[in-house]
Amino acid sequence: MQLKIFQKEFNTLSYSIKHAEEILLFAHNRPDPDACGSVVGFKRYIEENYDKNVTLGCFNEQPEFLEAVLGKNEFAHPDELDFSKFDLAIGCDSVERGFDKIIEKLNKDCVVAVVDHHHDITLKTDINIVDASFSSASEILYHFAKFERKKISQFVAIAYLTGIIGDTGIFQYSNTSSRTLDASAELVKQGANISKIVGATFANQKIKTLNMWGRALEKAKLFEKEGLIVSAITKEDLDGKNLTGEELKEVASILATVPGVKASLLLFQIDENKIRGNIRAPSDTDIDVSKIARMFGGGGHKLASGFEINGKIISQEDGGWKIV
Repeated sequence: MQLKIFQKEFNTLSYSIKHAEEILLFAHNRPDPDACGSVVGFKRYIEENYDKNVTLGCFNEQPEFLEAVLGKNEFAHPDELDFSKFDLAIGCDSVERGFDKIIEKLNKDCVVAVVDHHHDITLKTDINIVDASFSSASEILYHFAKFERKKISQFVAIAYLTGIIGDTGIFQYSNTSSRTLDASAELVKQGANISKIVGATFANQKIKTLNMWGRALEKAKLFEKEGLIVSAITKEDLDGKNLTGEELKEVASILATVPGVKASLLLFQIDENKIRGNIRAPSDTDIDVSKIARMFGGGGHKLASGFEINGKIISQEDGGWKIV
């Protein structure tokens, strides 16, 4: 039923790609596997099926650990882009974490589209392809390719499956539907290797990452009455280790598995005066963690959300911490 609803939007997006010459694909801040998989895969899909120039944009670089499956891809920072040249701009995944900031820079004739699966998206553009029943932006783009009846190469299949696996936690999260599994099976048929993707995105964690997970778990505090478990990673904990948010956020998922926990929160320092918060909840919880994230200017899904706030996490003598 959802795909029938999208027929109009898919048709319009297909028409817009066909008639565009310069296309911008934009990923959200601090991109994760779905943000990267969707824009990198869609870039290759457009290049292989249309004769178009495609530029990748983002406020941050592609995480290094994704090079094993996606290769090295250059994301142009908005300060480096000539926005006047684009006649089609597409934001993929969490479009209110970066793409919303650059829309006003586009020329007035540029067609603007969003492809997203977050239920709290309020951004309105020329083409809105938003549906929270999908596991990921990558899954939606897979269905767009099926709608167009065009080729999905092995590289595109790998990129889209990377996005799906990343956002479903290797098919463990509640956003994994039978439709998600069907799409993944088709991508495997096109040459995507599940074990390689899992190895790159989840399994082969560096020893410094595992040590940091242990440090975060050691510092976790359980508030039994509220059903909340919280931990924090300070700048001193990181001690110069160049860990990404993707490597750290798994701690929140691990904490959410503790018996009796309704939600988990991991806070960690991402720069001198900026803190990232990741909130996770088990599938049987009665808490919508996206509502909590929105209170701090963030967002996400009912069971997995995040936000960023200004401040610094300071360790205290008693082993605790505070935000200043």
